[in-house]
Amino acid sequence: MSTEEQVELRAGDLVQIVQSVFGTMLGMEIAESGAGWFPGSGRLTALVHLSGAWNGAVLLECSRGQACCFASRFLSLDALSAVDDIVRAALGELVNMIGGNLKCVMTPGIHLSMPSVVDGSDYRVLVCGAELREQLAFDSPEGVFWVTVVAAPKASDS
Repeated sequence: MSTEEQVELRAGDLVQIVQSVFGTMLGMEIAESGAGWFPGSGRLTALVHLSGAWNGAVLLECSRGQACCFASRFLSLDALSAVDDIVRAALGELVNMIGGNLKCVMTPGIHLSMPSVVDGSDYRVLVCGAELREQLAFDSPEGVFWVTVVAAPKASDS
């Protein structure tokens, strides 16, 4: 059995990690929601890749307004109204924290990439060869946002 097959991702761990990051860093209470993901325009997607003993990615997807709110709270700034590099960096740091905490509950030997943020009105993020492991919606005071975890095959598995 390969290491890839031994790694278990529990939805409860992911929920707890996301709630902890948002509670601690943003002072924001969030709750898992039953809302399904749907395509939408005007969103931002922040992601980090995980590699090593397990390969995959963690994605945080939210509206532009949510991204501004999250950044304002994260950085203790007055309300931000436009997506700029500060907002993108804050969103990248949030997904980095989620990914960092997630790798700690999965298996040793996982490394995180630098965060990336995709911003646009009509885009699709594809992690090549990856399969969906978890996709959870969360209710926040600013609306629903999603956290997705995908697993990618190891280079030797492809």
